Amino acid sequence: MYKLKAADWQPKHFRWQVAERVATVSLNRPERKNPLTFESYAELRDTFHRLQYAEDVRAVVLTGEGGNFCSGGDVHEIIGALVKMDMPDLMRFTRMTGNLVKEMRTCPQPIIAAIDGVCAGAGAILSMASDLRYASAEAKTAFLFVRVGLAGCDMGSCAILPRIIGQGRAAELLYTGRSMSAQEGFAWGYFNEIVPREKLLARAQEVAQSLADGPAFAHGMTKKCLHQEWNQSIEQALETEAEAQAICMQTKDFGRAYNAFVAKQKPKFEGD
Repeated sequence: MYKLKAADWQPKHFRWQVAERVATVSLNRPERKNPLTFESYAELRDTFHRLQYAEDVRAVVLTGEGGNFCSGGDVHEIIGALVKMDMPDLMRFTRMTGNLVKEMRTCPQPIIAAIDGVCAGAGAILSMASDLRYASAEAKTAFLFVRVGLAGCDMGSCAILPRIIGQGRAAELLYTGRSMSAQEGFAWGYFNEIVPREKLLARAQEVAQSLADGPAFAHGMTKKCLHQEWNQSIEQALETEAEAQAICMQTKDFGRAYNAFVAKQKPKFEGD
């Protein structure tokens, strides 16, 4: 079986740490509010793709350094270059950015975003594509594509955002490009919790650790079903989940949980 040890990876364009089966991705250009470049887009895409083979990662925390999450595509290194590109190169870029979201949604590990300060453009997409989102009270999330003359339909936002906060609220954010406050995001179901800034990363890592300590195979199945069932009828979804649950019933973790219950102990999941 093809397996990788993620703790040995050394990305060039963001900080990477693996501890206790939790990987932490830290965007680390704080002097510019952690913008993305062509290279960091591609490296993030490739990293999330490789996570399906990582034997030592069961959950991922995604965050930014210096009091901000991510300001989106770098104005000089990306936007300045895009205005000079022809259509084939533009399509290669937009497909690459879409593939980053695809890899985030299809990697088996739950992704927990810790969002502080500016979370804009592609940064807002990174938070949207995560499975759980924790924010500081200072978080400002803006799908601001319209403000630079582009459509709001970027990197899956018209498909994913309405499913999180509803069609009308998503439409307002995508048409206006305005910032959504942390309080709005929590009330609308975008954020799972608002956490004091100084405790934000620790809270996200705490949640990630609790998931990493759980039944990893089953968590991966839950994520897969959450993603795949968007386009299924109720009948198809019921069959998908019947198959998924029957598969999970064959895992050793299912047996461990039963035996622990009988012994009146807390189960220790091994992920198999």
